[in-house]
Amino acid sequence: MKDSKKSSIPGSKRARRFLTPRVRKKQARSVTDDAIPRITNDTVSKHREEVISGAKKYIYPLQHSRHRIVIVSVSILVALIVGFATYTILSLYKFQSTSAFAYQITKVVPLPFAKVDGTYVPYEEYLFELRHLIHFFEEKGGVDFTSEQGAQQLQEEKKKIRDLIINNTYAEKIAREKGITVSEDEVNSQIDTLKKLGLLGSEQQVFEEVLRSNYDWSIADFRRSIKQQLLNAKVVQALDPSVRAKADTVLAEISAGKDFATAAQESSDDIGTKENGGNLGIVDANKAYLPQEYEALTAMQPGDVSGVIVLDNGLAIVKHLGFEGEKIKAAHIVFKYKELAEYLNDYKAQKPATVYVKID
Repeated sequence: MKDSKKSSIPGSKRARRFLTPRVRKKQARSVTDDAIPRITNDTVSKHREEVISGAKKYIYPLQHSRHRIVIVSVSILVALIVGFATYTILSLYKFQSTSAFAYQITKVVPLPFAKVDGTYVPYEEYLFELRHLIHFFEEKGGVDFTSEQGAQQLQEEKKKIRDLIINNTYAEKIAREKGITVSEDEVNSQIDTLKKLGLLGSEQQVFEEVLRSNYDWSIADFRRSIKQQLLNAKVVQALDPSVRAKADTVLAEISAGKDFATAAQESSDDIGTKENGGNLGIVDANKAYLPQEYEALTAMQPGDVSGVIVLDNGLAIVKHLGFEGEKIKAAHIVFKYKELAEYLNDYKAQKPATVYVKID
């Protein structure tokens, strides 16, 4: 009976009953697919522009802030540089400060003190010489440069240092022209001589302490000063060869048999010993004016006559006169050069220096 009812339902109706939902689902999917936009070059480009335009409202303020930061930073830097430059110029050129801070500035910034024949004289050289002189007078001489008398003395010392460093610059130019140099070995030899004579202490630690306490110098500072002195001496010798020629002539006469005392009376430039035949009496290491002569004498025997000895400001010939106890007696003949400044007069007249710091 049931089978007859099922069979009584037309086949087409049964088929529609099962097909209809499927058609509806397919239509639903087609609607959904139509709602999704297709990805093309145009849609990608449009989307990119939308993203960029949305980000601009965040990017532009950030870029503007960075620009302002750069401007402010540069402005501060320029202000600091201008302020520092103004302070430095006023401190050195108007108030002529000699402070440690001012000196450190000149060691970093190559500010000019003067100009010599196209060559700038560094301000650092001026303070290098002046500061150690001030230290020496204050520590060893008890000079108060803040007092009226001390201030006057300081002005005179400033003039001397001004002339000194300008003369040094002329000497350095002449040395370059004539190929004159000073080796490190020569500097070492000079320092060793001073140490042997005990003028600056024989021990390294004592030597360093003497430099620091007397001049506020390091060993490098002292070597620099010694090197300049040796260079100046060589330049003077080159500018006036007549002094060496005279010394060689006198030495030749003594070697030929001329009496040493007679030669001293006739030729020595040391007015203190000339009349008594150059007799120095007893010499020792503590006499600072005899370091080169004393060193030569320690290697000699009584009666010996040295060769020509180079001094800081001249030449000398020494004779060992014997011993008094353990001390040496000696005589000398000195041949003096003029001061460096006198030899430079012609150079200065032809090419005068320009000084940027007014020292009354």
